[in-house]
Amino acid sequence: MNTSILNIEIQEFINSNLNTDIASLLLKGIPFDDVNPKDIVEQIEAKKSCEKKLPTWFNAKNIYYPNRLNIEQTSSEVTAEYKANLVIGKSLIDLTGGFGVDAYFFSKRTETTIYCEINTELSQIVKHNYKALNVSNIECFNENGIDALKCIDKEFDWIYIDPSRRDDTKKKVFLLSDCTPNVKTFQGLFVKYAKHIMIKTSPLLDIKATKTDLKHVKTLHVIAVNNEVKELLWILERNSNLDFKIRTTNILKFSKQVFEFLFDEESNAKVNYSEPLTYLYEPNAALLKAGAFNSIGNQLKISKLHKHSHLYTSDQLLDFPGRRFKIEKTIAFNKKVFAKEGINKANVTTRNFPLSVSDIRKKLKIKDGGNVYLFFTTNETNDKIIIMCSKI
Repeated sequence: MNTSILNIEIQEFINSNLNTDIASLLLKGIPFDDVNPKDIVEQIEAKKSCEKKLPTWFNAKNIYYPNRLNIEQTSSEVTAEYKANLVIGKSLIDLTGGFGVDAYFFSKRTETTIYCEINTELSQIVKHNYKALNVSNIECFNENGIDALKCIDKEFDWIYIDPSRRDDTKKKVFLLSDCTPNVKTFQGLFVKYAKHIMIKTSPLLDIKATKTDLKHVKTLHVIAVNNEVKELLWILERNSNLDFKIRTTNILKFSKQVFEFLFDEESNAKVNYSEPLTYLYEPNAALLKAGAFNSIGNQLKISKLHKHSHLYTSDQLLDFPGRRFKIEKTIAFNKKVFAKEGINKANVTTRNFPLSVSDIRKKLKIKDGGNVYLFFTTNETNDKIIIMCSKI
């Protein structure tokens, strides 16, 4: 950590060049002898990456940034705040602190938060940034979180862990057994030192397979932001061995779409099937990731078009965790039949359909955009259909 980067002149230079082309900046020359130009470029690139993801850091003065990979791997403020709101208690230890975003928000909900990070430089950076952010209730440990937990040797209300999803060659991994530390190995240690454990995993992780890997699962949170799944959060509770709840949340700009169901009930939930009725519903990404295909139909009393289509329909307009459409017309998938509709511009979606969106656009000569929404899918009798909709 080169503290010269925090000099007023260098900080002003970084802030005034956030939108400057880096190549032209290097070509022009960076006028500071006591700091490597590449380090300043790294600060510019990292800070720029934080503008929307980490506005608290971006807008604060004298923040020191690590390389962009650390920024990419850290939680956004949106998801970090979501996690913090799950925590009730006096103490929490973050075993894999990283850039310290999660620990920062946890500290707002606890009296004491312990941040552990094995990387010495990153730990120094975070400790400095906490001072810049006026945080006083986070204790920083520059060591392996597992070792710190054993050394401290006391019970916490919460343990939080976000295992590294990079292998020794820096390639991305997502299976629990491939991440560092391997949480499967340390589950016994976790429940010894905390009643509640929160584990953040990759959104690519298979939920059914992970269910068998983790013990004491109380709740799984599937978090999406603007319909993109960002995190799976596994909440473990000491002595919990019952069927666990899955809570899906799609965080939008002005609202949240939330749906809950019990994991074991999904396979037994009954769903009705129907031809397209008056309204069409497309589940959000969090619900699709959670696999709540039968539970959503059963709870909301709406019909499904086909077992594998994951589109739903009803005669009455309902609140729904996803997009809602008014069905204008349904036709068979046929080039001549479609041509009669005179549609040459539309938003195209496929569900359980043999052709891709690009293939459909090419075949039917449809440009992207406009106010018409076309769903290419398969109905209950396995006929290929086109549902023409307007968005609600």
